[in-house]
Amino acid sequence: MSRRRIGFWYRLAAVIAKPPLIAAFKRDWRGMENIPAEGGFLTAVNHTSLIDPLCYAHFQYNTGRVPRFLAKDGLFKPFFIGSFMRNTGQIPVYRATADAAGAFRAAVEAVNAGECVVFYPEGTLTRDPQLWPMIGKTGIARVALLTRAPVVPVAQWGSNELLAPYSSRPRPFPRKTNRVLAGPPVDLSAFYGEEMTAELLRKVTEAIMDSVTALVAELRGEQAPAERYDPRRNKGNQHEGIAK
Repeated sequence: MSRRRIGFWYRLAAVIAKPPLIAAFKRDWRGMENIPAEGGFLTAVNHTSLIDPLCYAHFQYNTGRVPRFLAKDGLFKPFFIGSFMRNTGQIPVYRATADAAGAFRAAVEAVNAGECVVFYPEGTLTRDPQLWPMIGKTGIARVALLTRAPVVPVAQWGSNELLAPYSSRPRPFPRKTNRVLAGPPVDLSAFYGEEMTAELLRKVTEAIMDSVTALVAELRGEQAPAERYDPRRNKGNQHEGIAK
């Protein structure tokens, strides 16, 4: 999808969503030049707040390339929200069902058709107590290897200061800054042509998450942890220190 083809439903969504986002946030957006002007591609984005998909969609919409998100199927059920989700081409994910693989097939088809598909490789809001990116899931690696499309790593920070993960209490004052930094595509060429094993998918996912984490560290001006948080090893304290 080129920069010129946005469509009615996305424009309507922008008319509704942009004014409150502009009111809620100052903007520090960098790296728009790394969003491809033409052709299919993926973006890999960290996830720190329930509202950061809207913040990231605002950033990418302003580049002229509209994003298609992989989103849990429950978001498609409410009439009003579901209508926008369906008509803007978002991709439902049916977790732990026979339809789960359909989301990845749809993602491959969208990328091959020249569109952008947004992945949150962590699969959920970060559970790291300091909100660093967690270990990623391998879905994005599978789509990247099948399409060989560019994978653009993206870091965002600031929406979590308005609404912390696992919190229902927004803190609008003082006005927050939405920071987004898109990096150059991750070089995955060394992995092309190899047998798509579980080990290969893990390596590709790690390469993508390394790039995302480095950008988050740049945005925050801090050193990232040497080891990424693994929620499977920390089931007893997943929310500790996060929802405040």
